[in-house]
Amino acid sequence: MHIFGLTGGIASGKSTVAARLRARGVPVIDADELARQVVGPGSEGLRDVAIAFGAGALSPDGTLNRPALAAVVFSDAAARRKLEAITHPRIARLMLERADELGRAGQPLACYEAALIVENGAQDQFRPLVVVSCPEEVQLARIRTRDTASQQDALARIRAQKPLSEKVAVADLVIDTAGSLEESERRTDEVLRAVCASLGVDASRYFVTQGTGETP
Repeated sequence: MHIFGLTGGIASGKSTVAARLRARGVPVIDADELARQVVGPGSEGLRDVAIAFGAGALSPDGTLNRPALAAVVFSDAAARRKLEAITHPRIARLMLERADELGRAGQPLACYEAALIVENGAQDQFRPLVVVSCPEEVQLARIRTRDTASQQDALARIRAQKPLSEKVAVADLVIDTAGSLEESERRTDEVLRAVCASLGVDASRYFVTQGTGETP
């Protein structure tokens, strides 16, 4: 089974692209979902986060206090690296388990959606690499609307990741989501066809008529 990468920056439109891929029948392994699982209630990951960051990292019910932890790691690079050292190896193991399950189920293709593929130097493990991009002002507007964040907080979240331009530079394929939803979906279909062609996967599995934007 082939796994290609889907990455970008915060609020760049990865979720929109991933939703279109799922609608086309491509399994998407979501790193954010895996990250939530590895620090879920009663997990070793949650225990290690509490040890590393103290009781303030936990809510009164013992679950992860995400807003409090986010406020720390988005403003402190050392703290972010400490958290990543706890979560990333666990996420990688869980991703491989999911990929193995999909392969045994007969899936020829899957997408790994993760914000930090390039930051982690893992881009060559997920070729072709698809990067979702948009101008920074679009990211800012989306973050502020979605999370009711201040301009300063939104900028801090963007700055915590590599600039999108650096991710685009190592991409095999790019999806610009600055336009309409329809334009983003149409470009996603084009990219999926290109991914299938490069990996020798039959695109008809995901499209009614190859080369059209018809919905399966």
